[in-house]
Amino acid sequence: MFKVKEIFSSIQGEGFYTGRPAVFLRFAGCNLWNGKLKDKQNAICNFCDTDFVGTDGQNGGTYSLNQIIEKVEQVWNQKYKAIQKFIVLTGGEPMLQTNSSLVQSLKQKGFFVALETNGTIDININFDWICVSPKNLNLWKVKKGDELKIIYPQSKFNLNYLKKLNFKYFFLQPLDDNKKKQVNIMKTIDYCRSHKPWFPSFQIHKTLNVN
Repeated sequence: MFKVKEIFSSIQGEGFYTGRPAVFLRFAGCNLWNGKLKDKQNAICNFCDTDFVGTDGQNGGTYSLNQIIEKVEQVWNQKYKAIQKFIVLTGGEPMLQTNSSLVQSLKQKGFFVALETNGTIDININFDWICVSPKNLNLWKVKKGDELKIIYPQSKFNLNYLKKLNFKYFFLQPLDDNKKKQVNIMKTIDYCRSHKPWFPSFQIHKTLNVN
């Protein structure tokens, strides 16, 4: 059974597929923060901006494999029909629950299956797209994929070393800090201008005020 926070349609607001219509399947739970605000400051990942606790979100619940495939199809067909199906598995940390049966079933329904992961759990599943956004150097295991996304600025990672890893695309995403948001955006742009192949990634779904 799958514990799901929410299933919804929107546009991909970050990274390589920015602007692409998608269904988001957000799994409950994470291995770097328990989701409780009182514990956030001391968590391994202490800048998460996502609610992944429980199953009380849009279309949230506990699903069997067949149920979750049916719900994903339903959510897609409510909004999109004539374009290639695209689903983003996210969290929390989706690799705590995702398995090959789920991914294969989604592909059989015609979905291009993308994963957003913190990279702490080894992957032996055939995804169509893997985006790794590491939060802790010591726990980071998945060091190859399609897209590497680093929250910026932070001092945990050597960006010159990271750009040598086996990824196709390299993104820096400004840290979503209410007090320094604009400053972080400018720092990200300035760094990317002079440090290829890093490219800025902005959360346009927030700018456009879409889910």
